[in-house]
Amino acid sequence: MQRFQPTRPLLLAASILISLLSGCTETGGDPMKTVDHVDLERFMGDWYVVANIPTFVEKGAHNAVESYALNPDGTIATTFTFNKDAFDGPQKVHHPKGFVLDTTTNAHWGMQFIWPIKADFRIISLDDNYQNTVIGRAKRDYVWVMSRTPEFSDAEFEEMKAFIESVGYDPSKLERVPQQAG
Repeated sequence: MQRFQPTRPLLLAASILISLLSGCTETGGDPMKTVDHVDLERFMGDWYVVANIPTFVEKGAHNAVESYALNPDGTIATTFTFNKDAFDGPQKVHHPKGFVLDTTTNAHWGMQFIWPIKADFRIISLDDNYQNTVIGRAKRDYVWVMSRTPEFSDAEFEEMKAFIESVGYDPSKLERVPQQAG
């Protein structure tokens, strides 16, 4: 009887699938809670990324802005722009697509940068006026603090740092994103 010997491409595909699936697991004990409800139309528009635990793409980002627009099919057209390494650095633009995964709350999305992968995207804090928000991930590896304006005080930063710690993040990893008004 011949034994099955997995090929390298099969092993690679299996390891990628396992890593993707593990990217959606909860860490830090309690499940990550989202806000109770997001009015998608109010959430649309420009959000300045004022602090984050950056992905490798975002390291050195200046003037980072995430813009959302609701598509007729319910998906979310997203444009993420920033200047690399300086205010006058080269502009980088990314166009992921958002998919609302929890239509009861509208607070849990999948964000697709590359088909078919949908990265975890959870709205875990949102003020009543839709002026400040925090986007987290179940893995508690990356987080984004965003505001409708580029101005974000030290007091607001410290408040958000305490909040992300309360939901299981390491607050020492949170970095300010340089923003220049105008």
